[in-house]
Amino acid sequence: MIESLVEQIEARFAGLSQQIVDPEVIGDRRRHAQVGRDYRRLEPAAKLAEEWRRASDDAAGAQELLDEGADDPEVRELLAGARERIEELEEELRLAMLEPDPNDEKNVIVEIQGGAGGEEAGLWAGDLHRMLTRYAERRGFAAEPLETGEGKYTFAIKGEGAYSVFKYEGGTHRVQRIPVTESQGRIHTSTATVAVLPEAEEVDVRIDPADLQVDVYRSSGPGGQSVNTTDSAVRLTHRPTGLVVAMQDEKSQLQNREKAMRVLRARLYERAVAEQQAELAADRRSQVGTGERAEKIRTYNFPERRVTDHRVKLTLHDLDAVLEGGLDEFTAALEADERRRLLAAQAERA
Repeated sequence: MIESLVEQIEARFAGLSQQIVDPEVIGDRRRHAQVGRDYRRLEPAAKLAEEWRRASDDAAGAQELLDEGADDPEVRELLAGARERIEELEEELRLAMLEPDPNDEKNVIVEIQGGAGGEEAGLWAGDLHRMLTRYAERRGFAAEPLETGEGKYTFAIKGEGAYSVFKYEGGTHRVQRIPVTESQGRIHTSTATVAVLPEAEEVDVRIDPADLQVDVYRSSGPGGQSVNTTDSAVRLTHRPTGLVVAMQDEKSQLQNREKAMRVLRARLYERAVAEQQAELAADRRSQVGTGERAEKIRTYNFPERRVTDHRVKLTLHDLDAVLEGGLDEFTAALEADERRRLLAAQAERA
């Protein structure tokens, strides 16, 4: 079975290697970009396949010498080492060939909303916004603010593979700390929810203009004070679903409408994907970071300076570094957990 998988990888990679230098493909920008993405995605598996071939040849050669009567400890050691490496490579090849999430390469729109805990929850939402934008910068992505309100932050993270990194941040983040307004020194528990949406292109989601109700009004700041003398704020209502998106940060009505459309398109796309996944899999828990927002995913304990991710039961005692965007260890653990579960699901279907 592994031999067949290796042959498929070799044939596919050889085909992509030819296409990526084909003048006809190079002349078609969209096709060449897709071939480039496919090549980069398959390249790690192709290297593993090449190493598997070498290890298999080493094992076959050592076995042949032993079959011919050679009783050399070095040959036996070579055979044992080659077989051990073959087993490791077979597992790595299966993991490398798991079907990637089609949204992994997309940009994302992140919505953070203060939950239980009143004013402290709004402050915690701001801390999470800072943490995630810092993490984006550390990973080489660009963060673009879309809308900021009291205890609510909406922003885009741009860069190839953004969703593959940030999808694990979707859910309820709980904080345990002494609020600045607490005079008795009591520890409070507050929450904020994070929604991570793959940013949809117009080709992914078509919105009929007739389905939209567009309201314009004057933007306002804290306490209801007007911050603009023109009707620049925009509220979009998608009649078929009841989804509402409002934007007022920009001075231009056109810019606010464009941002609102991006968020609405992302929400509609996520809804469509969730419905499709619900049809394909009864167990929604297999969807990492998609739709399970009511679930507490992580706790940040200030008195003990620790952060615990409840999905993979990983605790780090370096709260300050995490809040500065040091999320790599959590992301790696969640990626590995997702691959293990996908592999188990693949084995069940086989």
